[in-house]
Amino acid sequence: QVQLVESGGGLVQAGGSLRLSCAASGRTFSNYAMGWFRQAPGKEREFVAAISRSGSTNNYADSVKGRFTISRDNAKNTVYLQMNSLKPEDTAVYYCAASTYASYLYRGQYNYWGQGTQVTVSS
Repeated sequence: QVQLVESGGGLVQAGGSLRLSCAASGRTFSNYAMGWFRQAPGKEREFVAAISRSGSTNNYADSVKGRFTISRDNAKNTVYLQMNSLKPEDTAVYYCAASTYASYLYRGQYNYWGQGTQVTVSS
C-alpha cells in the first residue's frame, strides 16, 4: 500500500506558476512510476505527465508540453509538477498517482491515487 498526499495547489493568475508536490509513504518509492492527472468539472480525468522510476524518462500531454515539468526526488519520496505559463483551461483538481506497471501513460495503469489538490487559474 502506498499513501499519496498532494500539496501546492491554489489560485493563480493566467501566466503565473505553481509547483505541486506529492509525498509518498508506505512502500519503496523508487519501485513506482509516478504520474499527474487532472480533472476539470464535468470532464474525465486526464493524463498530464509521468516520470519513470529512476526519473530518467518523462512523458507529457500535448496540452502541457513546454509549460509543465515533472520531477522526482527518490530520497525524499516526493514527486513534483512545476507548472509555468498557466492558462485558465489548466483549472482542475490535480491528482498524483503511483504505478507498478511497465507502461504508465493511462489512468488504468495506476494502482494508487492521492486525494487531489485544486488549481484555479483566473483570466
